[in-house]
Amino acid sequence: MPAIASPAQNGVSASTNGVAQPVDSASTLADVLVSQGLLKKEQAEAIKLQELQEGKTQEEIIQALGTVNEEQLARAKASFYNIPFLDLNQAPISPEALAVLPQSVAARFSVLPISVNREKNTLDLAMANPLDLSANEFVEQKTNLRVNPLAVVPSLLAKILTERYSIGLAEEVTSALKETDIGEKTIDLSKLSEIISEAPIARIVKELLAFAVKARASDIHIEPEEKQTRVRYRIDGILQEKFTMPRQFHDALISRIKILGGMKIDEKRIPQDGRFSFKSGLEEVDLRVSSLPIVYGEKIVMRLLKKTGGVPDLPDLGLRGRALKNLQDAILRPHGIILVTGPTGSGKTTTLYSVLSKINTPKVNILTLEDPVEYKMAGVNQVQINADAGLTFATGLRSFLRQDPNIIMVGEIRDQETAQLAIQASLTGHLVFATLHTNSAAGALPRLVDMGAEPFLIASTITCILAQRVCRKIHEPCREDYTPEAPVVEDMKKTLGNLWSAKDPVKLYKGKGDQEDGNTGYMGRVGIYEVMPITEKIGRLAIARESAESIQKQAEEEGMITMKQDGYLKALDGITTIEEVLRVAQE
Repeated sequence: MPAIASPAQNGVSASTNGVAQPVDSASTLADVLVSQGLLKKEQAEAIKLQELQEGKTQEEIIQALGTVNEEQLARAKASFYNIPFLDLNQAPISPEALAVLPQSVAARFSVLPISVNREKNTLDLAMANPLDLSANEFVEQKTNLRVNPLAVVPSLLAKILTERYSIGLAEEVTSALKETDIGEKTIDLSKLSEIISEAPIARIVKELLAFAVKARASDIHIEPEEKQTRVRYRIDGILQEKFTMPRQFHDALISRIKILGGMKIDEKRIPQDGRFSFKSGLEEVDLRVSSLPIVYGEKIVMRLLKKTGGVPDLPDLGLRGRALKNLQDAILRPHGIILVTGPTGSGKTTTLYSVLSKINTPKVNILTLEDPVEYKMAGVNQVQINADAGLTFATGLRSFLRQDPNIIMVGEIRDQETAQLAIQASLTGHLVFATLHTNSAAGALPRLVDMGAEPFLIASTITCILAQRVCRKIHEPCREDYTPEAPVVEDMKKTLGNLWSAKDPVKLYKGKGDQEDGNTGYMGRVGIYEVMPITEKIGRLAIARESAESIQKQAEEEGMITMKQDGYLKALDGITTIEEVLRVAQE
């Protein structure tokens, strides 16, 4: 058994009562909070006096006062005792580490194994009380590993402890590690369903997918590294690392996913694409699988597309007021082009599906050309691009015109030919929806001119351009208000101009964070938009090949609300935070 780590190595000194003491006895916890700007000197002195008078610890007094939140106090304690602090929301947890300590022991001592280093024979251990030397010693005896204690937020540890052990990966990882020949077995395709339901690796895949559905993830990244495999989830648009696994069964994990996706498991030199469906409880999802050979092996990314649940309405997406009316007016026209612009992942496809669901009736023939088809809509004729077979946006669009369509949706205008065909379709009396990769609504017109489209045709066919981004929404049950600093208020006033209507004192909002939202303070996403109808003046600027800046200025003079303004208005309404708006809309 390894020697028990000396507490002094972690910046603490042992005491006779089994509780660690701070190295620097000249300062106190209250002093640390003062140095961090979380307490005033007068408050610290009052806490020290109360400690002497009532015999309570400074921590108990600070908790009772409520002037410092739980995370701030945990960080201050970590700093005071010179113990590393771990943010459990960001920390990946190794199922192998969970396997070395039973849940009953972890719950009893309020600890959570984070990772195991077999070379150094150490265990990184998140502890609600990292100064509890008896817990430290017990875990070391139980695991035969030297413990590196880490300070965490106690309430978050309690929640994540239950969540991670309940996923059931620890047992599966242990089983997989015992299979020394894992990944070398010959797979009998006739017994595929049996393999998928019984193999430890297959059950790991199932648990990873179930966690993704539960966490509302849009993507899963399984990435090989030199000594481990890490699993990341994109939740509300942000990648979060949740698990790390031993490197030795990465290949087997990838093979299982490839089998499910109908991909070649013996081809590891080139990228591949696959697809399969998965059901977790009442939720059913389609998964698009993409493999990519990288330095340490194959990386897999799975995009989750929900089958259950309908397409959201335009107001549910975040469109409102003048922007919503301008878009609805453009949709009601029998012909013309409506463009939706923004970078990858900004929600363009969701907006287009929302628009199509609004106008989808038995009286119209709707054709879509997509790469890939993300959502299947009843009553809509959807076509998947297949470049290998010669079916591109341009060739598909040319065929569409012989299919008697009323409404055409083009997944993306990528080249001159597609742009010209979309314009031609509009001129012959069709309503055309398309996406374009530009940063603003005004930037779409010069982009089309750069592609070779004639400016006078652009001006006469495009009726409306919508640009968008997506922000994380504040989780309403834990929303709280605060007074922003003066420079923030001034920036908002300047940006909003005559749209400013907030009363003094100005209040903004943020999420405090709770168990339901993973302690992030956010739950779900909302769009911020700018909708630019192509008026006569804007059309003339397009014909004159004016810059995006000139077109933007004219649109604002005509009353267009910009994306940043829309974001600021949503921040004032408590829908999102100012930080989120600046993250996605700052130029």
